[in-house]
Amino acid sequence: MKVSVDEDKCCGAGQCVLLAPEVFDQREEDGIVILLDPEPPEPLHTTVREAASMCPAAAIQLSEKA
Repeated sequence: MKVSVDEDKCCGAGQCVLLAPEVFDQREEDGIVILLDPEPPEPLHTTVREAASMCPAAAIQLSEKA
């Protein structure tokens, strides 16, 4: 799995950080998402998918590695 984020879309809700803190963080100054791990290990895939689906701004994109 590859993860990417669109910082311009991010509204700073923080749902991704609450669900998958190993993969996502937020900037101190404005709460915009920071991607910590663009290729998280398989045990985190379900949680990362949930975080992407919960994002109110649809700022998280996922793709399966070929």
